[in-house]
Amino acid sequence: MNNKIKVACIIDDDNIYVNLVKKIIETKKLCDNLLVFKDGKDGIDYFEALLQNLNQKGIPEIILLDINMPIMDGWEFIERFTKIQNKFDKRITLYVVSSSINVTDIDKAKSLSTVQNYLVKPVNIDDLEAVFSRTA
Repeated sequence: MNNKIKVACIIDDDNIYVNLVKKIIETKKLCDNLLVFKDGKDGIDYFEALLQNLNQKGIPEIILLDINMPIMDGWEFIERFTKIQNKFDKRITLYVVSSSINVTDIDKAKSLSTVQNYLVKPVNIDDLEAVFSRTA
């Protein structure tokens, strides 16, 4: 795969889900480096620090974002991220990955230009491979 993802990011407070996805990504060698944040605040702090330090190396190409998290949820993260995403030199593709099957959540996520797609947990290997090959 020539167009291999260098850096990806999971923002999710569910340790079981995070460990499962990490294992799939490592086993399938879907990316070189995986960042994990337990809530939206840790995630947005990371992105804002990248901008402050003018460090473009650690920019993920893909973000897998949960909606329901403590401290800062996915919607708040998207709101803040939308304001800064164009300041990065690289295109960052954001996927909402949630256990919510609420049509309101799905429609809201899909209506946002920042969000590439909405995936329902548990995600399977095929879904992840599609995301990392940029076909999802």
